[in-house]
Amino acid sequence: MKRKALAILLALMLVPALAACGGSKGESTAANDAPTAQMEAPMAENAYGGEVYDTASAAGTESVHRAEKMIHTATLSLETTVFDDTVAGLSSLTERLEGYYENSSIWSGGGYRHADYTVRVPAENYKTFLAQAGELCHLTDSDTSQQNISEAYYDTEGRLKTQQIKLERLQALLARAEEMEDIITIESAISETEQQIDSLSGTLQHYDGLVDYATVYISLQEVYKLSNVEEAPVSFAGRIGSAFTAGWASFTDGLENLAVALAYGWMWVILLAVAAVIAVRVLRKRRGGIVPKLKKQDDKKDET
Repeated sequence: MKRKALAILLALMLVPALAACGGSKGESTAANDAPTAQMEAPMAENAYGGEVYDTASAAGTESVHRAEKMIHTATLSLETTVFDDTVAGLSSLTERLEGYYENSSIWSGGGYRHADYTVRVPAENYKTFLAQAGELCHLTDSDTSQQNISEAYYDTEGRLKTQQIKLERLQALLARAEEMEDIITIESAISETEQQIDSLSGTLQHYDGLVDYATVYISLQEVYKLSNVEEAPVSFAGRIGSAFTAGWASFTDGLENLAVALAYGWMWVILLAVAAVIAVRVLRKRRGGIVPKLKKQDDKKDET
């Protein structure tokens, strides 16, 4: 019984090695049979504009093209003077390009509204979304990035296939096992293998979600006037005119901000006005009482 259990344990240890060797052996054979073809095979482009990997299959009889796995991410800072229309436009654009809102929040502050969105859009519609979002409202800042996870993705995929082959062979061993000790040992190995398969499958699904759908972070701000996007004038006269225009705009903005501040603090304005009126009346009464006294004193001096 001990010898049989030892044999089963050795078989379990060899299962993943045999599975891995089986795949690598086929790949190396295909590579030796046609080294020149692999070296001269051009790199094709995938649907997203990236290169693809050209590798041999386990059987070595056909070529398998592996597309690069790219994660696209962008951050947009937008301004608008028509907040409600812009919010509706972004929602319509996202729906039209088959995307969705992963997160959405809108709040008010300083008399204006702000919105933050996390948009997931299919990778093939990623560039279209960025271009049309920039046309929908005023784009003040943007940042894009790409991350190539091809190596990690296909490594995880290979390990998953190895674990699946291991599971099949363990199940075959379990079907032939007769001793209870052997059955318990194999079932324990099957349970561990199934956990590995679940973990690797979850990792691949996570990668697929990041690759298939690009992520766009949007910050939308409501403003009274859009940021100045005019190019600097070249001539001296143009610079003078631009300076006068900017100065007048700054002056009017200052008056508007003052009016808004007064509107927020109208109670204090009323209190200060009432206090000023009372102070003026008190000063007038005091002055009215002092002047007659001075006149009486002057009259007495004249009589003497």
